[in-house]
Amino acid sequence: MAFSMLFGGCYSFKGISIDPDVNTFFVQNFESVAGNAPPTLALDFTEGLKDKIRSESRLVLNSEDPDVEFTGRITGFAVVPVAPKPGEVVALNQLKINVSVKYINNKNEKKSWPSERTKSHFAEFSNTADLLSVQDELIRQIRTQLLDDIFNEAFNDW
Repeated sequence: MAFSMLFGGCYSFKGISIDPDVNTFFVQNFESVAGNAPPTLALDFTEGLKDKIRSESRLVLNSEDPDVEFTGRITGFAVVPVAPKPGEVVALNQLKINVSVKYINNKNEKKSWPSERTKSHFAEFSNTADLLSVQDELIRQIRTQLLDDIFNEAFNDW
């Protein structure tokens, strides 16, 4: 009896807590409203979120009446100069990506996010590096951070 009371409330996997009645998820294709973002960024982000949920939870992808849903947009993609040096030369640049995400929990409306949540991360690169030569790696780093934030907030109530 004590065992079922202690462990019956939530499913925990890799430190996450998912209600036992939540079994399926769906990720609507993200769109990009960031004019200068690479054309595949939104699709890569969508697939990355699906992969993260599949690999780090017991949830199954299902587009028909899912228990939880994610929708979102890439809202920013910019290179920002930082660390100015004398003579108005910049030593470092940051690639910054912003996303807006909505999480809907169809099993427990209280766990849904009432409005989109904006997430932002950046990665720095040298002023001597050409953005195109480092862009893919920087995007991977930033995407990983953003996906971790979204996943943790949705399934750990951060």
